[in-house]
Amino acid sequence: MNQIVATFAKNKYEEIRFQIKEYKGKDLIDIRIWTDVKGAEQKIPTTRGVSINVVHFNDLKKAVFELEHVLRANNLISAPPSAGDATTDISH
Repeated sequence: MNQIVATFAKNKYEEIRFQIKEYKGKDLIDIRIWTDVKGAEQKIPTTRGVSINVVHFNDLKKAVFELEHVLRANNLISAPPSAGDATTDISH
């Protein structure tokens, strides 16, 4: 399987892609920076990123929830929108 799940802009030239991919027979969650390269028609992957075996998905999810808790506790991000508010999804 090789599927882009989500992307979002990091800056004017780079984006972060969340992918599920297979490498050497293993299913991986790949979170990587993709960048514009002069002369290339499409963005290319950089070495800046991480690939995690899908068996560690729950560990990754728990870590992201803990990160969110700490960010909110330190007022580094705002509260989530209420159920009635419009939300913005990251692009696919």
